[in-house]
Amino acid sequence: MGHAIEEIAIERGHSIVARIDDQNQEDLNKLSKEEIDVAIEFTIPQSAAQNVSACLKSGIPVVSGTTGWNDKMEELKALCQKLNGTFFYASNFSLGVNIFFEINKRLAKIMNRFNDYSVDMEEIHHIHKKDAPSGTAITLAEGIIENLDRINDWKLDTTEKDQLKIISIREGEVPGTHSVKYRSDSDLITISHEAKGRKGFALGAVLVCEWINDKNGILTMKDFLDL
Repeated sequence: MGHAIEEIAIERGHSIVARIDDQNQEDLNKLSKEEIDVAIEFTIPQSAAQNVSACLKSGIPVVSGTTGWNDKMEELKALCQKLNGTFFYASNFSLGVNIFFEINKRLAKIMNRFNDYSVDMEEIHHIHKKDAPSGTAITLAEGIIENLDRINDWKLDTTEKDQLKIISIREGEVPGTHSVKYRSDSDLITISHEAKGRKGFALGAVLVCEWINDKNGILTMKDFLDL
């Protein structure tokens, strides 16, 4: 994702003034807000919170798409508010996926009346993805839990009726496929999103960076899409 984002940013006329990875992590604390308009944080769950914190403390707006570190999210949001900083987080930057999020919520709200339907989810990603389920799957699960009274939680491969079963598959170089299925004795209703590549995610992240330039506070794709 980092390479894809850099390629699109340069295509759109932006300059990359710093690249931080596991080889030069100490340089993160040397970044200056006078030289940087925004930091784009796409790394791994183990380092995301530290990266976001360092950027906020340096006064640099940060856009993060790393998933799998939700346990630190509230702490980072509190830090952002304390510092009057700018922090944009999304589990997925694809426009199509975010439209899919809204369809998922709407369908769950409709299905709340029809108890004969059970619901489950399957997500497939490439073998390099560290977290399972994906952040996108968790966001979909939260949309279902919020709108479907009979589902109270999600869990991988659960058999409990009040839990949303998520099946996570890691294979090949699949960019990302997510399917939500409602099943009854009479029929099967499926909604799904299949990414064709990483470009859509990368373009979304760059567009957010362009949009966030004069913004402040804690922001999400709902703010960006004006939902």
